[in-house]
Amino acid sequence: MQASGLRVALFSGNYNYVRDGANQALNRFVGYLLRQGAQVRVYSPTTDTPAFEPAGELVSAPSFAVPGRKEYRVPYRLSGALKRDLAMFQPNLIHLASPDPLCHGALSWARRHGLPTVASVHTRFETYPRYYGLAFLEPLVESILRRFYRRCDAIVAPSESMAQLLREQRMSYDVGIWTRGIDREIFNPGQRDLNWRRAQGIEDSTPAIGFIGRLVMEKGLDVFSDTIDQLSLRQVPHKVLVVGEGPAREWFQNRLPQAVFTGFQKGSDLGRAVASMDMLFNPSVTETFGNVTLEAMACGLPTVAARATGSESLVTEGVTGRLIRPGAIGDFADALETYCLDTSIRQKAGAAAQARAERNGWDQVNQALVDTYLRVIRQRAQGLSPRSSPVP
Repeated sequence: MQASGLRVALFSGNYNYVRDGANQALNRFVGYLLRQGAQVRVYSPTTDTPAFEPAGELVSAPSFAVPGRKEYRVPYRLSGALKRDLAMFQPNLIHLASPDPLCHGALSWARRHGLPTVASVHTRFETYPRYYGLAFLEPLVESILRRFYRRCDAIVAPSESMAQLLREQRMSYDVGIWTRGIDREIFNPGQRDLNWRRAQGIEDSTPAIGFIGRLVMEKGLDVFSDTIDQLSLRQVPHKVLVVGEGPAREWFQNRLPQAVFTGFQKGSDLGRAVASMDMLFNPSVTETFGNVTLEAMACGLPTVAARATGSESLVTEGVTGRLIRPGAIGDFADALETYCLDTSIRQKAGAAAQARAERNGWDQVNQALVDTYLRVIRQRAQGLSPRSSPVP
């Protein structure tokens, strides 16, 4: 079979109603599939005010708003209407992008109909409880995830470090890589704009420490803020530049009243904002890849990141940036202080980061997932079922 013979039913908890790195990667991939002649149908919650237009045909799934986080929705079941739509579409592969009730239902439907399934892992859901005072739930969440992923034919992770973690957690016997690409026309050092920096109140000689992403607590905003406090106590010259929007913005602004908050940026505006930073600080441990880290690297910035999945596959310790033990405020501050005070070290690491980012082109990384699709379909045709515990 060629890619043109694929009929893919893709299930996602968030395909386009809130913009994030995971759903933008999914939309890019669907666009790539369509250009190869494949047929794709996407099932996901929808809203009246989506963040962007979806790639491909999008079918609305029943959902409810997350209490306390109303911008997100939970698709709670695979309804009869969706099952009938699936039967009419006649997919030959099911792609599951989130371990929610909708995808659990789709997985059961696929197994009943003898269809191969591929799951993509986009975030470390098992780590989320710790940010809400519920760390004791992590083993339970991991167990639920294991049952879900081991029923699939294969799973794909966006980085080798995340793939290795999934193997260690015994999530699947078949773990591949679907990494992320970079748009080099948007993210490159030439986008740096000193006039724009000045308009934000950042002097040419002041190192700008950047944060990029959704403003939610699980991104490590507390660690970020405590580290910046350390730099201020040490009287290290710096300015914090925050690019992003989210429900924790007010909290973050109160913690960092001297920081510059640009709000949400996209396209060339985002590329300009990233390139106009001097370094990226990413203390999060929840990412499986870290799109923002790759974007910053493509712009020639060193990254100070938590030693965690995703970042470990992008940042080379002491070469393209620094990898620090999660939560180690003093060590984070030491690394940032070095980059703030020593321009030559900062520039050398930034150049190495830019060279590393050159490896990631979107067509190449998306073809890797197409190859996984074709492989699992071929294996099913040969009578091979997924190697997993015997659950229905």
